[in-house]
Amino acid sequence: MHVTARENKKNESKVVFKMSSDENNTNVEKTEEAPPVPEFENPLANLILKKFPSATIAFANTDRTRVNVSKEEIIQTASFIRDELHFDHAESVSGVDYPDEKQIEVVYHLGSYDDPSLSKQILTLATRVPREDNPHPGNDSTKLSSLYEIFPSVAFHERECFEMLGVYFEGNPDNRRLLLPEDWADIPPLRKDFDIKGR
Repeated sequence: MHVTARENKKNESKVVFKMSSDENNTNVEKTEEAPPVPEFENPLANLILKKFPSATIAFANTDRTRVNVSKEEIIQTASFIRDELHFDHAESVSGVDYPDEKQIEVVYHLGSYDDPSLSKQILTLATRVPREDNPHPGNDSTKLSSLYEIFPSVAFHERECFEMLGVYFEGNPDNRRLLLPEDWADIPPLRKDFDIKGR
């Protein structure tokens, strides 16, 4: 399990949480009672928490909000963010390898072209999936539902995350390799246990 703490900064709330994942589900737990994000500081955070009480706001300030959800709620949360909060595209998809916790975190950065009031906002949506020590991308438990049907701009970003970290996105129409050769036989190169040969 990973424990993250973020201290108060100007216009920011303190949240301490635990996020864990196994083959069947992802758990997000608050490890201490954190005060709710004041509505005048971040209405987006309040709307998400009201709709998804099990979500956790990792940080919230004027232009940046990060929401951690279970992998089981990623589709519903992303749909709500698009339909009710008017974020219309994914700017990027990245991942973080946590080998000691046997997890990989997938991070979506969402923005809005259509709503001028959100022009400076970046909403970060994150979840975790199980990490296999001997990965077989697409044939192991390191899988996540794709957000392609909600944010089509994730198509190439999810492909990159698939080949670099080994997260298979169920529902992405094109999970082929993007940057690596088709006959790549090593583990995904952005995993921390990847060893560069000859160095």
